[in-house]
Amino acid sequence: MKILLVEDEKGLIITLTDRLRSEGYKVTSAPDGVAGFELGSTGEFDLIVLDVMLPKKNGYDVCRDLRQKGITTPILMLTAKGETIDKVLGLKLGADDYLTKPFEVIELLARIEALLRRSSSTNGSTHDVYRFGDIAVDFKRAEVTKHSSPIELSAMEFKLLQFLIENRGNVHSRDHLLDEVWGYDAMPSTRTVDVHIAWLRQKLEENPKHPRYIQTVHGLGYKFSA
Repeated sequence: MKILLVEDEKGLIITLTDRLRSEGYKVTSAPDGVAGFELGSTGEFDLIVLDVMLPKKNGYDVCRDLRQKGITTPILMLTAKGETIDKVLGLKLGADDYLTKPFEVIELLARIEALLRRSSSTNGSTHDVYRFGDIAVDFKRAEVTKHSSPIELSAMEFKLLQFLIENRGNVHSRDHLLDEVWGYDAMPSTRTVDVHIAWLRQKLEENPKHPRYIQTVHGLGYKFSA
């Protein structure tokens, strides 16, 4: 697996590169946002670890521009900011997960393994197109359309939608979704699930405040009904 590390702290670059390589990953690093965007745009990597605070071009802009270019490589953002709004912004722009500095390397490895595992699962899917309302979900192509127009979803939004559809009718707690979709047991805040659910509703539902398909079961979690 090839990982692109976009980070400007030399000490952290050395530490993470050595540890990731010891785990069997091939690591390429970029010292600023411009170089990170150029390398990420090649589509040659299995995952991008992207710092927010970067010279020349910040991580938010890099993430946004990669998604606008059609790059679906999973992105794990690193941020020194602990405010919820900063995390939400990263997810909104297309990041699949985030980790706040300082962090334990073992947690970073768990996040990376989970994203890669879920990405491989989605890419290997043998499902056909699933339709509900005016929406069509092509699992083989990882494409979603509404009224025949394409809808841009982040990799993690697509994985969450796929899981909900494949398990439609069942109620899933936030912890269960974290375990099944993100691939680890409640390590991030459960707010991660809520944010992704909210953005799926914004993109798919006719009335996001009164969702028809992605429903909240109060006190229990979420379910997909279609």
